Amino acid sequence: MSYGTGSYSMTKVIAFMSMSLDGYVADENDGVDEVFDWYSSGDVEVPTASTTSGMTFHVSAPSAEHLRGLTAEAGAMLTGRRTFERADGWGGQHPWDVPAFVVTHHVPDGWPRPGSTVHFVTDGIESAVARAKSAAEPKSVLVHGAQTIQQILNAGLLDEIHIDLAAVLLGAGVRLFDHLANTPVVLGNPTVVAGVGVTHLRYPVPAS
Repeated sequence: MSYGTGSYSMTKVIAFMSMSLDGYVADENDGVDEVFDWYSSGDVEVPTASTTSGMTFHVSAPSAEHLRGLTAEAGAMLTGRRTFERADGWGGQHPWDVPAFVVTHHVPDGWPRPGSTVHFVTDGIESAVARAKSAAEPKSVLVHGAQTIQQILNAGLLDEIHIDLAAVLLGAGVRLFDHLANTPVVLGNPTVVAGVGVTHLRYPVPAS
């Protein structure tokens, strides 16, 4: 059974990352302040779906409309272990109030927690994508984390690449597109939304 691009399911798998103009999603110390600055670059409030996280973004009007649409589209999150650790497991509930699936070799100590919507997948990226799509249907799976995105793209399971291109040059750090197979990958035409300090780019990934 195929769960990839062009399969029976209408549920999309969408890479979703903020990135510097020179291609980095974090600096050499794993810092992300500069690539996330646009989340506080305006005066329009956009709260996350969760009522418990207390997280509210303050962005420009174009970015606010863009974020609201993306939040409404999200049915599940898919991340790697590194993203999970950096977020401290989101306290057991992702702030976008959707189930989160974490690709990992081993379930971390103390998890899964009672009442948590964070799930762990230890049998590979294809299984993780299938489980996340099943949970998200009919909405989309948003994928976060450079290594996880690379693995899903290499496996031919990615439908779209969504980049929030921050107006900064980091010079070094964690690259989003570092270990790609089967290149060049020719993408479809982007949709473009210009915000303050950021340009939102969304590219379709053609079926392989």
